[in-house]
Amino acid sequence: MSLTLRTISREEHLAYINSLPSASHMQVPAWGDVKSAWRSESLGWFDRVGRLVGAGLVLYRQVPRMKRYLAYLPEGPVIDWYATNLEEWLKPMLAHLKQQGAFSVKMGPPVVIRRWDAAAIKAGIQSPDVKRLRDVQATFIEPRAFEVSDRLRRMGWQQGEDGGAGFGDVQPRYVFQIPLRGRSLEEVHKGFNQLWRRNIKKAEKAGVEVVRGGYDQLPVWQHLYEITAERDHFRPRPLSYFQLMWRALNTEDPDRMRLYIAQHEGEPVAAATMLIVGGHVWYSYGASANHKREVRPSNAMQWRMLQDAYGMGADVYDLRGIGDSLEDSDHLFGLIQFKVGTGGEAAEYLGEWDFPLNKLLHKAFDMYMSRR
Repeated sequence: MSLTLRTISREEHLAYINSLPSASHMQVPAWGDVKSAWRSESLGWFDRVGRLVGAGLVLYRQVPRMKRYLAYLPEGPVIDWYATNLEEWLKPMLAHLKQQGAFSVKMGPPVVIRRWDAAAIKAGIQSPDVKRLRDVQATFIEPRAFEVSDRLRRMGWQQGEDGGAGFGDVQPRYVFQIPLRGRSLEEVHKGFNQLWRRNIKKAEKAGVEVVRGGYDQLPVWQHLYEITAERDHFRPRPLSYFQLMWRALNTEDPDRMRLYIAQHEGEPVAAATMLIVGGHVWYSYGASANHKREVRPSNAMQWRMLQDAYGMGADVYDLRGIGDSLEDSDHLFGLIQFKVGTGGEAAEYLGEWDFPLNKLLHKAFDMYMSRR
């Protein structure tokens, strides 16, 4: 198959994404508006009859005081990653990005290498010899993923550092997902561990009410999010970021981003944002108050979000990033413990890959970023 690549309009890009079962929320045209500090561009791959067969959202970050850019395709591009002629897909992309002034390209192939079900992870946590998720035997392995990474290496792509749980601007290598396709809601509920089921019941008994909020409730979200940031020692994004996210994503599709708020006795005590692209639903950001934790608002909220995802016919409910450490001394261990309780599965992606178009600038930029 001979492929050609050119820039495409947002409309073409969106129509292509809408024709797929799902794609990453970071590969929809509106994500370029969310990342306002970057310049964005939509790329399209066409087959020999002129049919659009792949798309990619590129974000360009300018280097201070230079007309050179880092080109980034978060969780993309959306192409046939298992194609035997992968080079024919990526070569024209690199040539185009170089022409645009890129000195380095970073991308995140949306390719899963392996999955671990909740039982396998629990056994790993209980075993004193197991330190990391990768030490646990996978429940599912995708052999074609290894071929993809071999092909990328042969082309000169370099595997980036592990992105941890996806905090900051690096995408997570390990995520936690609850498969919904072909399961009844009752089966999903049965998959929860005892503690989760008990906490959902506890919240119900205590009268926790989960409601959907709109743009006007984003300050309520922000208040809880800033409390969470202080408690968990991370730097929160400003309210303006979430307002921009809401406007950009919901202008593109009125049901792209949702806000959920858990209330107890009329007081908001937990909140979360949800993102939707086709059959893939993400729990994106979560927050909770320091008090009233005993009424388990976070469990109630997740259960409501899961039910809504199921109701809209989603194939997967994605709880996003986890660290891969299974040691309780690790600061991210609580995150994996909370998510494993849902009975879903951990998935390892291929991670992010870099192609230095200008080795000297690539190296200098790497040093600059590591000092920040």
